[in-house]
Amino acid sequence: MAYVPGVALLAALVVGCSAGADGNANGADSKAGSPTVSPAPPGKYLTLPAPCRAVPRSTLKDLLPGAAELPGDQQDKVLRGSAAVTYDTDRKVGCSWKSDAPSATRSLSIDFERVVSYDPAVSDDDRADTVYAKKEKAAGLSSSATPGPPDEKDKKSEESEESGKAKDPADADADATGSADPSPSGSSGGSTDGTPGSSSSPEEALPSRILDNLGDAAFLQDLPKKADSTAQHHTVSVVFRTSNVVVTVRYAEQPALITQVPDGRELQEKAQALARKLAETLSE
Repeated sequence: MAYVPGVALLAALVVGCSAGADGNANGADSKAGSPTVSPAPPGKYLTLPAPCRAVPRSTLKDLLPGAAELPGDQQDKVLRGSAAVTYDTDRKVGCSWKSDAPSATRSLSIDFERVVSYDPAVSDDDRADTVYAKKEKAAGLSSSATPGPPDEKDKKSEESEESGKAKDPADADADATGSADPSPSGSSGGSTDGTPGSSSSPEEALPSRILDNLGDAAFLQDLPKKADSTAQHHTVSVVFRTSNVVVTVRYAEQPALITQVPDGRELQEKAQALARKLAETLSE
């Protein structure tokens, strides 16, 4: 009989047991063809811009009539804006401006929200889309029922005015969305330099609607004065999403006299123009 040293025999037993354990572990945990789960990709944006410096001074002077006529120190204070109070500037920032002119008061605010998903199976973009969709729903809008382009609305409106019989499509869309005031949201049709015109020639603004070619998704919400209010206050909001950032622009006018009506179309056009500039800045 061959002689096997005790140490060698013990070593052989240990190796055999280890191999058996590894074989069992591999058989139980490493099954052939099991799928590998990859985490969802992060959003494009890791930081947010400085909100009070996001709007050029030339643009602010156009949006805030009367600011350019103020003395140097007062003008700087108005154009500097007031930063929103937030507890996490990596996730949410904002800024607001206000200008009092003899004819009217204009106010502007912008908010940036960077959305982060803590679910590895849900991307930051998808989570941001959910946040945006809630805002869109709260405005009484739906992407699946997008109103026609503004130019088509204008054309139909002109045809209605010529015939004097058909109802303005803008009114019909406003009734459908439920986001516009029951009373007409008239505007002065005055000049576009920010001076409110007389209410003797009101021009109806377009209703709240989904916007095209602005970020990944966007909508405009038009909020004319309340029916039971004598103040002719008019607010327009533009909300858009680009990747994992949701941006909100609010632009409002309060005329000095209740006989004057804000130019709703002008407010909408300027709010949209600013939103597009912010979207371009984010994309740079």
